Amino acid sequence: MAVTAEAVKALRERTGAGMMECKKALVETNGDIEAAAEIMRKAGLAKADKKAGRVAAEGLVVVATSEDRRSAAVVEVNCETDFVAREADFQAFARNVADAAVHARPADLAALSGLALDGATVDQRRRELIAKIGENIGIRRYTLIDAPAVLGAYVHGSRIGTVVALKSGDETVARDVAMHVAAMNPAFLSADEVPAERVEKEREILIEQAKGEGKPEAIVAKMVEGRLRKWLAEITLLGQPFVKDPDQTVEKLLKTSHAEIAGFVRFELGEGIEKKQEDFAAEVMKQVRGA
Repeated sequence: MAVTAEAVKALRERTGAGMMECKKALVETNGDIEAAAEIMRKAGLAKADKKAGRVAAEGLVVVATSEDRRSAAVVEVNCETDFVAREADFQAFARNVADAAVHARPADLAALSGLALDGATVDQRRRELIAKIGENIGIRRYTLIDAPAVLGAYVHGSRIGTVVALKSGDETVARDVAMHVAAMNPAFLSADEVPAERVEKEREILIEQAKGEGKPEAIVAKMVEGRLRKWLAEITLLGQPFVKDPDQTVEKLLKTSHAEIAGFVRFELGEGIEKKQEDFAAEVMKQVRGA
């Protein structure tokens, strides 16, 4: 029996699942919507896809390192509530995903979802966990970082994960800098990495600010360049005062430790996700007025 577009639409409306999942189930059942819906319920697909549109901004940031401490995977796995983020099965899933990533080194998030995990794929295990826990769960992002010499990793309260890769130096320095990255959130490694257009935009703003202060034209340029250097130091890892010893910059720490940074990664849970703000008092009043 041919699978019609109307049947796929009907099954989607009934289950909330994706089009391809619906079509696959209908092909398997020769177009029988009841049987297809039953298959999807057993697989947990309908429940998982129904929850896919719900905001998941809680969860964990997990860092997994290779045995030789030369590679690391940083993964953000989201759920809807902090309660589920503390749940053992959710935490185990997040750790297993990170471990699978650092060993298999998938090219991107889609490849990560297709990795083998406990006899199934990562995505299948994710859907099963949704069906069991009852919340939307997603792997939001993932990255790999390699170190020519050594890595330093730090996870702060499961919400911020950082990795620093060194070209030279030891693991103690790498971990100290990783802790600094977690605390100070530098946008760039050095001033050389800051895009020229961003620097020019900041310079324009500083010029207008200096003019607004009524400073003479002769000293505006010097003031602006001084403030620009300060701004660049604030947003770059090498220019920032080291969090454990503010009397020296991270750059100075590295020089005295004979260390050099190859790169760094910082994930903070939920950054960039717009969370729905609930006004419970307003919601109650709305219901009262409606009644």
